[in-house]
Amino acid sequence: MANKKVSVFFCQECGNESSKWSGQCPACGAWNTLVEETIDKTTVKTRAKVSDIKPTKLIDVKASNEQRISTNIEEFDRVLGGGIVPGSMVLVGGDPGIGKSTLLLQTCQQLCKSGTNVMYVSGEESLQQIKIRADRIGDFNDKLDLLCETSLDTIRAVVEREMPTVLIIDSIQTMFNETVGSAPGSVSQVRESTSVLMQIAKGKGIAVFIVGHVTKEGTVAGPRVLEHMVDTVLYFEGDRHASYRILRGVKNRFGSTNEIGVFEMRDIGLEQVKNPSAMMLDGRPENATGSVVTCSMEGTRPILVEIQSLVSKTAFEIPRRMATGCDYNRVNLLVAVLERMRDLKANKSCGIFLGRSDIYVNIAGGIRINEPAIDLAIAMAVYSSEKDIPVDAGTIVFGEIGLSGEVRSVSMAEQRVSEAKKLGFKKAIIPASNLPAVSSISGIKVIGVSNVKEAVDAISR
Repeated sequence: MANKKVSVFFCQECGNESSKWSGQCPACGAWNTLVEETIDKTTVKTRAKVSDIKPTKLIDVKASNEQRISTNIEEFDRVLGGGIVPGSMVLVGGDPGIGKSTLLLQTCQQLCKSGTNVMYVSGEESLQQIKIRADRIGDFNDKLDLLCETSLDTIRAVVEREMPTVLIIDSIQTMFNETVGSAPGSVSQVRESTSVLMQIAKGKGIAVFIVGHVTKEGTVAGPRVLEHMVDTVLYFEGDRHASYRILRGVKNRFGSTNEIGVFEMRDIGLEQVKNPSAMMLDGRPENATGSVVTCSMEGTRPILVEIQSLVSKTAFEIPRRMATGCDYNRVNLLVAVLERMRDLKANKSCGIFLGRSDIYVNIAGGIRINEPAIDLAIAMAVYSSEKDIPVDAGTIVFGEIGLSGEVRSVSMAEQRVSEAKKLGFKKAIIPASNLPAVSSISGIKVIGVSNVKEAVDAISR
């Protein structure tokens, strides 16, 4: 066995390793993300006997139905896919201060109440600091063990001796693997430390939660490097200065992806928001122009949100366009469709001129939606603001818009209309091709439209 130190370059966005520096990462294409690190290269001259390795037939493999561990936090269980799977690795990422440690400490509290042994390893805070946060959250029993340590060798020894059911590492950027020569928080340290924790999770059947910080500039090595290594990736979204937080699952080997959990940050910790639609529509103005309610599907959950638009004449040569919570380029596309809108029955153009207007589009509540189903609502909000025509407060609008102005069908139309009916909406403007799917729903008037002009006529009635 021979040891030697070499310099390599890691991409902070994707973790790709290069032997020399370049301005652009050859793997992900990001610019100026390669950083130099000195690592120990160990060459081992032993080789496994190939003759001893045999494949296994798929029909001989017996799948075990693992009993999930409930966190007793419904919103968290929803995002996890029904609870914690023993032996799984879960990455919880997000900006510093967003509420990751608070949520996991609340999870520890609920797990301990149900008799689950939990170990919380912190590399950032002292025992006293954790105790202060715990006192703010509530009462804990003796099922929770705390360990303030950054050495992976020490953590591994303690975990193998105590054998907790759930292990929480806060955070992975502070962990230090002595076999890696680089500093804590570097790409190589984060990756190798996660590899050690994976061996603990898979070998001992311990569910491991890893906290990973990432800044908006992407300068900290963290979740982006680890996403392919772990079983589940959860991201906290939202402004740290606002009260609402959204926990989104972007990868889950044990459940569906794109599920979200909604929480509200309070002085006693994070509180579940079990009806996010009502929360998103709270404080909606009445008889205001440029305000349209739409429905977005987040995983299997329909969520009603308010689309706001403000159109005003510009005082400059080039009008300003701004989008908050939705795709900026998509808004520009929908504006172009409105300008080229045609009345197919009369076979004439009936578009609105927006070339001299500033256009602002916002999704109220701090949520971000990229689903094409909100296209029709954005277009109607812009039209409502430009023409100064308020949309009835009891109307919901959804549908995808094509470049020629046609309104295309969307998935799960029945769930969207049912959610609107549950919250008291009286009328739904949806794609005409989705009408058969909602024909069984009564108590709400459903109007099918096949193009943007028909939608404009429907909201003007």
